[in-house]
Amino acid sequence: MASTMLKHLFFTVAVFATSWIAQASDPDTLSDFIVPENSNAINGSFFTFTGMRGVLDSSVPPNFKVTKASMAEFPALNGQSVSFAVLQYPAEGVNPPHTHPRSAEHLFVVEGALVVGFVDTTNKLYTQTLELGDMFVFPKGLVHFQYNANAQEPAVAISAFGSANAGTVSVPLSVFTTGIDDGILAKSFKTDVATIQKIKSGLGGKA
Repeated sequence: MASTMLKHLFFTVAVFATSWIAQASDPDTLSDFIVPENSNAINGSFFTFTGMRGVLDSSVPPNFKVTKASMAEFPALNGQSVSFAVLQYPAEGVNPPHTHPRSAEHLFVVEGALVVGFVDTTNKLYTQTLELGDMFVFPKGLVHFQYNANAQEPAVAISAFGSANAGTVSVPLSVFTTGIDDGILAKSFKTDVATIQKIKSGLGGKA
């Protein structure tokens, strides 16, 4: 019974989040690259990102951690339709259901193993267990997740995106921590207000 309720909750959240997604793409540029305003001398340093140094050599984080190289961290990516992220999962760590409204995600497992999945617009769930060296693509805009099911060992993956700013919409946070009325959520998830408030409390949302 509990598993059925959780399954219903997951799929309802997936539909809820997917309905918000506005499909978009990076615009074509009319120059070789885009130089930030008030930048005079551009050299090789502008096209170099050093923010990943030591990431793979660091200790295992206590919680799931993302280190991004997107347009915000690496301005040279503006207009280039590409970005990357290093995803670190401690034992039993999870990257909760979320979407990237402006890009598909191409994930490459470089340490450990991951259980991954996404839900399409017909509410069909596609899941797979990935081993070291495996790749998986999450289609643009669809709700997806990753989970390290190993209770002892960490996992690491590298994700590539076809946008300099793929965007991330966290399903739990966007639904339960943004102030949506408890009554509306209770009706949407076919539960009671007390349950909604308990979920919000666990996420630090507005009860």
